[in-house]
Amino acid sequence: MLPPSPDRRWTLANQLGLSTAVVRFWGEDEWWTFDSLHRTRNRFADHGLSLEVVEDRPPMTKTVLGREGRDEEIETVKQLLRNMGRVGIDVYSWVWTENPVGVIRTSDAVPLRGDSLTTAYDHEQSERAPEYPVDVTEAELWENLEYFLDEIVPVAEEAGVDLALHPDDPPVASVRGVPRLVNSVESVQRILDLHESPNHGLTFCQGNFSAMGADVPETIRRFGDRIHFVHFRDVEGTAEEFVETWHEEGQTDMLAAMAAYRDVGFDGPIRPDHVPKMLGEGDREETQAGYTDMGRLFAVGYMKGLLEQTRS
Repeated sequence: MLPPSPDRRWTLANQLGLSTAVVRFWGEDEWWTFDSLHRTRNRFADHGLSLEVVEDRPPMTKTVLGREGRDEEIETVKQLLRNMGRVGIDVYSWVWTENPVGVIRTSDAVPLRGDSLTTAYDHEQSERAPEYPVDVTEAELWENLEYFLDEIVPVAEEAGVDLALHPDDPPVASVRGVPRLVNSVESVQRILDLHESPNHGLTFCQGNFSAMGADVPETIRRFGDRIHFVHFRDVEGTAEEFVETWHEEGQTDMLAAMAAYRDVGFDGPIRPDHVPKMLGEGDREETQAGYTDMGRLFAVGYMKGLLEQTRS
């Protein structure tokens, strides 16, 4: 995942032989306009990278909660999708009930091998926090999701953009008093069944499905061509209590997962996600835990090795 303007991460991506980019618009406002997306797409192309995924989201809290102003938020998402179609960016990775609470971790410096540092989640600790100040039921969230999809899916189809829903992280039933919906294989299936459109699919985040207790390779085969984008990562533990791991040290058979993508004919974008922080990575202190660079270099090499094995 890269910023919208060149920096050292763009250089590293080129040196690794990567050709596909995923963008997040850190620090930019109203980036969903045609001009912003067009300039960004061309900027990547000028540096040898094809921009395939937008992994950033306009504000959607009113939409999720069904509050006044949601139609204006939805119009912004429609604008984004239409502009993505116009400039040729294929995949929009979005979230649902991570709004309004967000991704939560209770630890950000758990030592792994060689004193590399990783993140962890403990639901009992998280629930000691005050409840988030919203009043919404699970049934209302389902109703609001269906309303959103009824508005958005036809626009995505018309624009030729694939919607890739990311599971809730952590994938628990509720966080700090706010219910979550995208937290099991069954709920994901229910969401996909709301619209049979091939444009309505998933960001298959392996770490979340692993924490759900799912058999990751089997679940890849289950969702097949509804997978539009992949986060390749792993955890050790359950949705209620897990630690993020080095890519080859978690509870998932990662070679079997890679083989499953090949078996279902997946040919879309895939990126490493959530890596430990390594020695000397203090030069970007503002970097969110899990998004430092050196572990990603390891992960890309590991993923390339797995791909080679699946070819043999």
